[in-house]
Amino acid sequence: MAEDAVVAESRATTYTTLAEPEFRHELEVKRSRFITVLHRTGDEDQARSSLAGLRKEFYDARHHCSAFVLGPDRSVQRSNDDGEPSGTAGAPMLEALLKRETAPGVADLSDVTAVVVRYFGGILLGAGGLVRAYSESVSAALDRAGMVHRRRLRVCAVAVPHAVAGRLENDLRAAGYVMADTSYEAQNTVLRLALPDDPAALDAAVERLAALSAGRAALVPGGSEWVDVPIG
Repeated sequence: MAEDAVVAESRATTYTTLAEPEFRHELEVKRSRFITVLHRTGDEDQARSSLAGLRKEFYDARHHCSAFVLGPDRSVQRSNDDGEPSGTAGAPMLEALLKRETAPGVADLSDVTAVVVRYFGGILLGAGGLVRAYSESVSAALDRAGMVHRRRLRVCAVAVPHAVAGRLENDLRAAGYVMADTSYEAQNTVLRLALPDDPAALDAAVERLAALSAGRAALVPGGSEWVDVPIG
């Protein structure tokens, strides 16, 4: 089975991906079932593992067509027709991923693997019908799946006593700050703020934290990381 590869040339500090590890949606076209499974995948090994797992789960299906887009710059792009006529399944699925607008005029979806499992219903769809069915299956799933932005941000830490951590985190969120993962020490909770990587943003966060904590909490700057940021 042939696999098509395309390499994109771009650089990005933000992109959009799935909010959850998996999303499923089913479409029926002339008695054929098209089950689309979207997985959030960070590399090719995860993408191929996703496909392998679905082949095992839907072992009795005729086709397990796939496409995936990976990386902040969408540099890894693959598609596979899995026995459907060449160009009628994987390519339109990949196109649906690549052309998905996550904001008006913005197509930046990545780290997504789409697998469409087809159970043949006995009616031939023809090449044009297959292209439409596979494209619409992925598009319909994307219409319903939750999304988040992934942004390269500077993550800073602040350690505070457990008793005040919840209130401080709520205050920081209310002030519009993006919170990364929280960790716990014996005496303190370590809150992590994700900030734009510029001195002005860091200075503003230091001042806001001092005001919210009456000067008792100190912000410790860290390195940059990819962080999920809610849309809207």
